Amino acid sequence: MFKALATSGVFIAALSGGLAQAQANDTNFFDAGSILARARFAAVIPENFSSSISVIGGHVQATTAYIPELDLSYFLSPNLSVEAIAGTSRHEVSAHDSALGPKADVGSVWVLPPTVTLQYHRQYGDFIPYAGVGLTVMFFYDSHPNVTGGITKAGYSTGVGPALDAGLDYVLAPNWVANIDLKQIFVNTTAHINEAITAKTALSPTVVAVGIGYRF
Repeated sequence: MFKALATSGVFIAALSGGLAQAQANDTNFFDAGSILARARFAAVIPENFSSSISVIGGHVQATTAYIPELDLSYFLSPNLSVEAIAGTSRHEVSAHDSALGPKADVGSVWVLPPTVTLQYHRQYGDFIPYAGVGLTVMFFYDSHPNVTGGITKAGYSTGVGPALDAGLDYVLAPNWVANIDLKQIFVNTTAHINEAITAKTALSPTVVAVGIGYRF
């Protein structure tokens, strides 16, 4: 899915290049001080780029989650904004190819990954593509270990890492936009299982979202 981010970036760049030949609107949709609130539906896809498990060996996998997401952007200028997103997702965690077998269910955990991104926007008529870079802090909470499977305790460390972002707003009406957004988050975490096993993994989720936004 990381390739999807690169592909999306190429697509948006190509779209921007083509639209640059068209005549842009005389006025900017966003101005300094504009606030854009969006509601989106997102797929949170853990990439699990790399992982290791002590004692029993194997690697970690986490399931994809589908969630509602809210975000708020404040525009410092017509082209520059700061975006903050809010959303939480529940994932099933499992150990694969370990001494416990091909697949061993560890349990479930909720993830809260607040992300702040600095974005650059460029308007071409009703199309407003953007790209950005930011920071994510990933909190884990409400962990439910698979007790019936012999897992009595599973805790996860908070992770911090960079985030890349690419997206497109399309103007639907004077204050309304449709939006598609793709983020790649790079975050590692360490899981402590039954106090004897330590699992380290680069969850690094890809977040694909679509929705609508309103400009204030």
